[in-house]
Amino acid sequence: MSHEKLARDIVQGVGGEENVVSLVHCATRLRFTLKDTSKANKTALEKMDGIITVKESGGQFQVVVGNKVPEVYAAIGDVSGILNESKNGANSKDQASSGKKGFGALIDIISSIFAPLLGVMAGAGILKGLLLIADNVGWLPKTSSTYIILFGAADSLFYFLPVLLAVTTARKFGGNIFTAMTIAGALLIPSVTALNGSETPVTFFGIPVVMMSYSSTVIPIILAVIVMSKLEKFFNRVIHESVKNFITPMLSLAIMVPVTLLAFGPFGVYVGNGIADALLAAFSFSPLIAGAILGAGWQLLVIFGVHWGLVPVFINNIAVYGRDGIKPAAAASVFAQTGAALGVMLKTKNKKLKTLSASATLSALFGITEPAVYGVTLPLKRPFIAGIIGGAVGGAIIGQGGTQAFASGAPGLLTIPIFYGPGGEGFPALLIGISASFIISAVLTYILGFKDPVEQEDAVVSETPSTSTTKQSESKSVSEIALSPLSGTVLPLADVPDPAFAAEAMGKGVAIEPSEGRVVAPFDGTVTVAFKKKHALAVVSDTGAEVLVHVGVDTVKLDGQYFTSHIQEGDRVTAGQLLLEFDVEQIRAAGYPTVTPVIVTNTFDYADVLPLQQGAVQAGDELLETVAVTDNDPK
Repeated sequence: MSHEKLARDIVQGVGGEENVVSLVHCATRLRFTLKDTSKANKTALEKMDGIITVKESGGQFQVVVGNKVPEVYAAIGDVSGILNESKNGANSKDQASSGKKGFGALIDIISSIFAPLLGVMAGAGILKGLLLIADNVGWLPKTSSTYIILFGAADSLFYFLPVLLAVTTARKFGGNIFTAMTIAGALLIPSVTALNGSETPVTFFGIPVVMMSYSSTVIPIILAVIVMSKLEKFFNRVIHESVKNFITPMLSLAIMVPVTLLAFGPFGVYVGNGIADALLAAFSFSPLIAGAILGAGWQLLVIFGVHWGLVPVFINNIAVYGRDGIKPAAAASVFAQTGAALGVMLKTKNKKLKTLSASATLSALFGITEPAVYGVTLPLKRPFIAGIIGGAVGGAIIGQGGTQAFASGAPGLLTIPIFYGPGGEGFPALLIGISASFIISAVLTYILGFKDPVEQEDAVVSETPSTSTTKQSESKSVSEIALSPLSGTVLPLADVPDPAFAAEAMGKGVAIEPSEGRVVAPFDGTVTVAFKKKHALAVVSDTGAEVLVHVGVDTVKLDGQYFTSHIQEGDRVTAGQLLLEFDVEQIRAAGYPTVTPVIVTNTFDYADVLPLQQGAVQAGDELLETVAVTDNDPK
C-alpha cells in the first residue's frame, strides 16, 4: 500500500480531517488528539495493511505504523490540511482543550510536546555518546577543535532545548511560535545568564529574582508558553485589529519573560529536581529492586503511553547532574522484548509469523519495540511475560551495577554509547544486563512456547473431533470449485479479527461480511461437522475438498442463540441447499463481529487455493478454486 493511500485511509478512519485537533508522531506512532474519539473507527483502522495496532492512551488516539511513521506523517500532510499552520500554529484554537482531564490530559501534553523531538534527540544523543567514548579511550581528546565542533553539533539540541520545547508547546496550545521562541531565547541570552553569577542582587522593579541556569531545562519554558498562549488569546480579543499583530507580542514578551524568571523558572527547576531526587533516592535505597521494577515494567508503561511522564525526568537529570541513573534500566526491557521476539522467530513454524517476528526483532534491536510488542509478543501472551521476566533480571543487574546515561536517546543497539561515561564505570553492567535480558527472554519464550498458529490448525474445529482434516493427504487431490455459501462482501482472511484465521493457520480461503443470515452448501457433499452451538459447520465434497464456514468471531459464546441449524453431521447435501440461518443484526448488537471465514481446511492437500471473487458476492457464485497437486509439485 502506498503511503498516500494509507494516509487517506487513516484520516478517514479517525473521523475525518475535521475531527482532528492535532497530530504529532514519535518513532512508530501517529499520535492524534481528536475532538470526538467515538467518530474514529478503531476496528477498521486495525484491519488496514500497514497498521500494526491502534491504542487509546494518555488522551491520545495512537495509530502504530512502525518505522515508516515519518513517511506516513508526511503523506497525511500532503493529502490533508491537518499539518497546516492553521491547525497547529498561531491561529489555531486551544488544542489542549480536547476533553481530556486529569492524568490522561497530562500525558497527552507531555507526549505531544516531546514526541516531535525524539528523532533528532536520539541522533544527537548517539553522537554525544560516541564522542564521550572517543575521549575516554584517547582517540579524540576534548581539547581538540574537531571534538569541540562535533560536540557542539551533538550538544546544541540539549543546550537550546527550551527553544525547541517552546515550538512544540506553542503548537500544542495554539500560541504564536515565534513569540514562544523569543521567550525561550531570553532565558538563554548571555546578558541574562550572566546575572546568575552576579554578586549584586538581581531584582525586577525591586522584586528579588532567583536566577537559575535554564539551558537544557524543561518545565520552566513549558509553563511559560502555556500561560503565554492563554494570554495571547485574551489580548487578541481586546486589542484592536489594526495593532494587535505587534501589540500582542510586545505585551506577551514584556509580561512573560519577567514572570518566568520570577516564578516559573525557580518553580520548574525546583519541581524537576525534587522529582529527580525522589527517584534517585529509590535507586539509592535498593538499586537492584528499583532496576528490576523498571526493567520489568517499562514496556507496560509504553503500552499505556504513560512512560512519557518519565521523559522530562531523564532529561532534567542529565541537564542538572550531567548523568541519569534511572533510564539505563529501561534498556533491559527493550532488549528483553527483542529477545522474546527472537524466541518466537526460532520457535514458530508459521511462515508469516516467522517473517513478522524476524522483522520485529530487527526493529526492536534499534529501540523500536512496538512491532515486536503489539505484533508478536503481546498477542501470544507467554513471550510477553518472558520479556517481563528477562527485563526484571537485566534491570536488576544494571541497577546494581550503577549504570548511568550521559545523553538522551531511546535505548537500543545504536544508543549504547550514551551509557559510556568517564572511566566506563557501570558500562560493563549495562552490557551484561541487556545481554542477560535478551538471552533469558529468548530462551524462556522457546521453552514456555506459545499457541503457534500452525499448531492451532484445527483450533476451532477441535470443538468436535469428527472432522476429516486429520486425514489430509490420504488421497490424491483434484481441482474443484466451491460456491459462495453466503451473500455479502468478500474480504481477505487477514481482515478477520482472529489470529488463527487471519494467519491462514487453519487453511486458505476468504472472509465474507454477510448481508443476510443464510448459509448454503458450497457443493454437493457430506456434512462432516455441525457444531452443537450452531455457529459453524464443515462440508466435504465428493472429491475430498473440505470447506469450513465459521459465522462471526467468538460467536461460540452465544451458545446457539440467534442461530437455526437445518442439518446434522453425516447429512448428504446438494449445492445451494440451506444449511444454517442466523440473525445478523442481533449478533452484531450482542457485540460480536459477523465477518465469516470460508476456508478450505485441508489446504495442504492442494497446490493452492485461489479466491475467485472480490467485493460483492451472492450465495451460489463461484468463490474458491482448489488447485490439484500435479506430479511436478514439490508436495
